[in-house]
Amino acid sequence: MTLIRQFSILLIALFIASNAHSELVIRVTEGNDKPTVIAMSPFDLNGLKINENIVDIVESDLRRSGLFKLIPQEDMLAFPSSPNDVYYRDWRLLGTEYLVVGSLSVLTDGRYELEFSLLSINSQKIQFTHKVRSSASKIRDLAHSVSDKIYQSITGIRGVFSTRLAYVSVIREGDDFTYRLQVADADGARESLMLESKQPIMSPNWSPDGKELAYVSFETGRPAIFKQNLATATREQLTNFKGLNGAPSWSPDGKTLALVLSKDGNPELYSLELDSGKLTRLTRHFAIDTEPAWMPDGKHILFTSDRGGTPQIYKLKLADRSVERITFQGNYNARASIAPDGRTMAMVHRSSNVFHIAALDLKTRRLIELTETTLDESPSVAPNGAMLMYATKYKDKGILAAVSVDAGVKYNLPAKLGDVREPAWSPFLR
Repeated sequence: MTLIRQFSILLIALFIASNAHSELVIRVTEGNDKPTVIAMSPFDLNGLKINENIVDIVESDLRRSGLFKLIPQEDMLAFPSSPNDVYYRDWRLLGTEYLVVGSLSVLTDGRYELEFSLLSINSQKIQFTHKVRSSASKIRDLAHSVSDKIYQSITGIRGVFSTRLAYVSVIREGDDFTYRLQVADADGARESLMLESKQPIMSPNWSPDGKELAYVSFETGRPAIFKQNLATATREQLTNFKGLNGAPSWSPDGKTLALVLSKDGNPELYSLELDSGKLTRLTRHFAIDTEPAWMPDGKHILFTSDRGGTPQIYKLKLADRSVERITFQGNYNARASIAPDGRTMAMVHRSSNVFHIAALDLKTRRLIELTETTLDESPSVAPNGAMLMYATKYKDKGILAAVSVDAGVKYNLPAKLGDVREPAWSPFLR
């Protein structure tokens, strides 16, 4: 399969959509064989009325990680709100390993403050006590920060519950299609519309500070690259060259975009300095070079090329423009997404004529196929490197799915109705 054909297939896939809104829902399909048992005692709200259930949100976050088993409230023998109220024996009887207790109060400036504690039942110790604050309109942010703190304390890995997802959805009405660039919380909630167009939208990519998105839009009649501020919705067209303008990828310092242009005849990699507008050609080869992805060091760029006969992933050293082939297993490897540590690379991998998502350890060269579905595409690694999001098919619908890098945890984020594609996981936002 040539890369040109790959582009065509991607565009066709975007047209396969149902006539409906694409709000995401969570379906955990596979979790850890020995999950950590944790209980969330209902927080003491001290008579305050809030528009979100904090405990429900935290439980949903932890359950979605696949690493935790939550004790149902109906099985609890008591509902303590502070460590002093906890009888450890009661919780050991339920097989609980950790317990979360907390209480909510209102500050003089009108903000809410939640003081919560994580207790280790086996050691009968307080693992931590922490305070988080938020306005009344950002209770979900407060809840996600609670989840992040608990997750990191138990696993040693920073949580990503406070991050966001960008993706493309398509709505069909007869023969008409509406394309939407949307952003939502990592759990699919609080979906917001960034751009709506009758022409395709592709390849969203987050700036390192999480404040902007770069993407490809066909609204001008041909592919052009835009960047858009999420807070103000202001947008700027960056390219509109003849031919292909595609696959924008933000450098780690946020100053440069790597992109693909065919303005000189063949699809090649270029860099665009955002402040000066300086455009630099990075590759010169008769093959198709596409899908750039920056390495965390900012000195190398991964990309897809068929210069070896089949699509494979290569690494470009910016200092001297030397190119090194990275993938050798399988007859198709494309769409690289690199973990923050620079060691694990997710990609679309084909073996036995089936497209899966795979992870390659760049140090040991060990390759793991992470998915068992077909037509999997567009992997995007979470900022903690523990999970990745990708697009796939489920019952003839385009959905988003997530899998851990060890393939032990899986969950789906299908839209209630319609198709979703092109996921991009945000960086840490605070």
